[in-house]
Amino acid sequence: MRLNVKKIMNTPGERIDFHFSMDLSCVDFGGVCPAIHPVLVEGSVKNTAGILLLSMRMATTLRSVCDRCGKEFDNPVEVPYEIMLAEELENGENDDILLLENDEVDLGELAESEFILGMDTKTLCSEDCKGLCCQCGANLNEGPCSCKKELDPRWAALAKLLEE
Repeated sequence: MRLNVKKIMNTPGERIDFHFSMDLSCVDFGGVCPAIHPVLVEGSVKNTAGILLLSMRMATTLRSVCDRCGKEFDNPVEVPYEIMLAEELENGENDDILLLENDEVDLGELAESEFILGMDTKTLCSEDCKGLCCQCGANLNEGPCSCKKELDPRWAALAKLLEE
């Protein structure tokens, strides 16, 4: 989706609102395609004292797998993004400014790349996920396992003292 911002370039206080959805169901992320729902994008370009500021928010629910316990879960994700727009740079490169092409910005391409960059590389089903037992593989969120915890051999002498 390309957005032409020419009509607000010289009018401080003006803004252009936008909203659209993206289908990222075929985007491979770590060997899976987690975007089972469309990504909803909404935002605006606002002229503030002659500076164009693009603000957008991308949101969806991803099908994720917990990195601790391996459980699949629905993971609501929201990625905010903000950048200044300019027709040209005065000196060199600037990562905080996006150059316009013929008074336009490609919102679809920008939203897709920023959403992918904003995705978590580690996902947890809950903040207090206990994970799996390292001996038997039982899910510790469902209760304790029946494994006898092995004692670190460096503490064996102290354990014998406690037994006596």
